[in-house]
Amino acid sequence: MSTLQRVSNTTSVDNICEILERDGAIVIEDMISQKTLDAFFADVQPFLDRVPFSADGFSGARTRRVSALFAKSLHTAQMITQPQFIATAERSLAYPFPMMSGGARVMVKPTIQVCCTQAIDIWPGQKAQDLHRDDGMFHVHHPAPQQTLLQTLFAGTDFTAANGGTMVIPGSHKWDMDRRPRLEEAIPTEMKRGSGLMYFGSCYHGGGANSTDNQRRVAIALSFTQGYRRQEENQYLVVPKETVKKYPERVQELLGYKMCTPYCGWVEMNEPSIVLKDADFSIAAAASPYDENILAEGKHGAGMA
Repeated sequence: MSTLQRVSNTTSVDNICEILERDGAIVIEDMISQKTLDAFFADVQPFLDRVPFSADGFSGARTRRVSALFAKSLHTAQMITQPQFIATAERSLAYPFPMMSGGARVMVKPTIQVCCTQAIDIWPGQKAQDLHRDDGMFHVHHPAPQQTLLQTLFAGTDFTAANGGTMVIPGSHKWDMDRRPRLEEAIPTEMKRGSGLMYFGSCYHGGGANSTDNQRRVAIALSFTQGYRRQEENQYLVVPKETVKKYPERVQELLGYKMCTPYCGWVEMNEPSIVLKDADFSIAAAASPYDENILAEGKHGAGMA
């Protein structure tokens, strides 16, 4: 394949998932409005301006990185809940899982949660990053039975082949552990500000070289994984509780303040969101992990098979 497939921001999730299954990556045009990006960078640009360059190597000696985006800009919520992004994550990561509860066989469906957030600012003179898979953090062996990570790089500036547009090898999400990626197989992502490169963590990619004289390439990286996995970036530690309370309930859940079916991540045997309330949660009534009513009613994403 000589190009990454591009679709519009009105493309159905069915079509996006079909392309992702085939190629492992896709460019979606105009995912985020210019107004949202302007508001986001009004919050985050001061951090990008003063953070030092990364150490030489994987992170890039001419690259600046700012993490903990939910702590720095409330506008991050509009990107993580972008309809095509979140719906594709639900479709591609939340695989039903069979389990027994008493004498009944039920199918439980995991939650999805934020895995990592980062603004990545590639400056002129930055060399190409090593091609890699992001799902290596989960010790995934390939070919894998299911995907563990979905990420979108939202373009904070135009992406070009010259300024470090992310290199991607379409189809590499289906490779085994022995096949080595070669730079000549990779395609540079070219897209306008506000568009997004969505890809599986199993797809080989890497930041491109910035050979321009004065163009910076800025990406806003946000990723999802299943609720039963450890987050790459620990949202509980990097986003203060008082900031979490400012977000809508759905965003709080995506940050990890929701149990993953059937009963992973509880606090005092309750939803973890109980810590966001002012009451003394240490004496709250406990729920039952295998309450047949909970399973039958489909709460926490469960349902009868």
